[in-house]
Amino acid sequence: MPHSAFAFPANRLRLTRLAKGGLLGFAAIFFCLGLCAQEPVAPRKGGESAGHPPRIEGAREAVYKQAESHAMKLWILGAGEASSPAKPAIVFFFGGGWTSGTPTQFERQARHLAGRGMVAVLVDYRVKSRHGVKAVDCVADARDALRWVRAHAAEHGIDPARIAAAGGSAGGHLAGCLGTLPDPEGERPGAVSARPNALVLFNPALVLAPLDGVDLSGFVADGSRARLGVDGREISPAHHVRPGLPPAIVFHGQADTTVPFATSAAFAEAMKKAGNRCELVGYPGAAHGWFNRDGYEDTLKKADAFLVSLGWLVPAP
Repeated sequence: MPHSAFAFPANRLRLTRLAKGGLLGFAAIFFCLGLCAQEPVAPRKGGESAGHPPRIEGAREAVYKQAESHAMKLWILGAGEASSPAKPAIVFFFGGGWTSGTPTQFERQARHLAGRGMVAVLVDYRVKSRHGVKAVDCVADARDALRWVRAHAAEHGIDPARIAAAGGSAGGHLAGCLGTLPDPEGERPGAVSARPNALVLFNPALVLAPLDGVDLSGFVADGSRARLGVDGREISPAHHVRPGLPPAIVFHGQADTTVPFATSAAFAEAMKKAGNRCELVGYPGAAHGWFNRDGYEDTLKKADAFLVSLGWLVPAP
């Protein structure tokens, strides 16, 4: 049972037209739910379990920002040199309900893609359990991390025009925010943009406020603003869909009782209506976090194929 202040019967979740009545007011709250459940992380070499701060063998380590007394780091796998041809990059954000988690959650995926010719970046960001922050602060860290990657692209052999944001659960929310929310700082003349050029999302939290077509009335909660730090709409990716957004692929278990499949379906529908490319891959019977268990091979294969379709990778053997 995920650590949560919420109760949410699985059989109450479904995609439908706009639900009637006041229960829809609770729709904004589902994210706080069991997003705190951390998906299992593969054992490290030698049987070492992934702790925090992590030690990631063979990676370049860098501090991308100072947040009060905290040096926030990222780890770069497959980095090239400034003199070598620039590579596409993918920046991973871990899940854990904005409360916990470790950058090593996506280490296996990062190593695979680095081996395929990308630069893969694993990001640490502030979370409630370690830093006492709210979700809006996590979004700020994600934005700063991607901006740092683009600003330092040349020294790590990265093509600044081919940077994907990726993540699972709350990390998928952060990646989704980067792809959809306005970036006022990055829109100033001469500024470095934090907008990714593609999105790869795993059971992401993309709907944080009431949305036409999504019935989340099965969720009961004690409020959302206190956990998010802002009104849910401000950092709800689905509420910021418009034309011209990066292409996306979304993987989601259809038996997910933590982040309902209906939310990703609504996001994908909105993206397509706005003329954006968005592929939704549903997995019947799959629960939250399955992508690092039974779904690891298939989701990675399809993510790889998506990147091939963008022209970022050559087809896999």
